Amino acid sequence: MNEINVLAAIMLGLAGAGHCIGMCGGIASAIGIGSSNRRSLLLAYQLGRIVSYTALGYLFGAAAGMIDLPPWRLGLRVFAALMLIAMGLYTANWWLGLQHLERLGGILWRPIQRLARPLLPAKRIPQALALGAAWGMLPCGLIYSALAWASAQAEAAEAALLMMFFGVGTLPAMLTASFGANLLSESFRKLWVRRIIGGTLCGWGVLNLWMLVRHTLH
Repeated sequence: MNEINVLAAIMLGLAGAGHCIGMCGGIASAIGIGSSNRRSLLLAYQLGRIVSYTALGYLFGAAAGMIDLPPWRLGLRVFAALMLIAMGLYTANWWLGLQHLERLGGILWRPIQRLARPLLPAKRIPQALALGAAWGMLPCGLIYSALAWASAQAEAAEAALLMMFFGVGTLPAMLTASFGANLLSESFRKLWVRRIIGGTLCGWGVLNLWMLVRHTLH
C-alpha cells in the first residue's frame, strides 16, 4: 500500500477531531458512566466505530474494483486525487462543499439511528460494540468523503485498511475527550493545525493529479 495514502488517512482522522467530538463525543462520554468497567465499554465503542469504517471500506472498495477497465481505473484515480483536495479544503475550513454529503447521509442515518436507540445506555461490551458500529455510519461529510476516497483505490483490502487507519486517526481526540482529558483533542481543533493538515492533503492531491497527467501524456 502507498505509505502516503496511509499517512493521509491518519491525518484525516486527526484533522476531523473537532468534527468527531461534536458529532458523537457526547454519546462516547456518556457510555458506562457509573459503571465499574467504563474503560472497557469506551474502548469497545471506539473499536465498534473502527470496525464499521473498515467494513464499509471493504464493501465499497470491492464494488469499485468489480469493473476492471483502464478508463474506469484512471477515472477512479483522478477522483481519488480530487477527493483528497476536497477533503484538504474541508479540513482547513476553506471550502465546506462536502457538507452536502452529510445532508444526503442523513436520509440513510435515520433508520440506523432507530436501530441503535435501544442500545443506550450501553452497559455491556457487546452493546458498546454494536453502538460504536452504528455510530460509525453517522452523516458526516469527512467520513463519507474518506470512504469515497478509499473506495477509489478499487481494491477491497486496501480500501478497508485506509478506512481502518482513518478510524485510528480519530482515536486520540475521541479517547481523550471520553476520559475527560481534552488537551490533545483541543490542539487538533485549532484552525492553524487544521490548515497545516488541510494544506498538506491538498498538496498530495495536486501531486497525484500531476503524476497522473504526466503518466497519461507520456
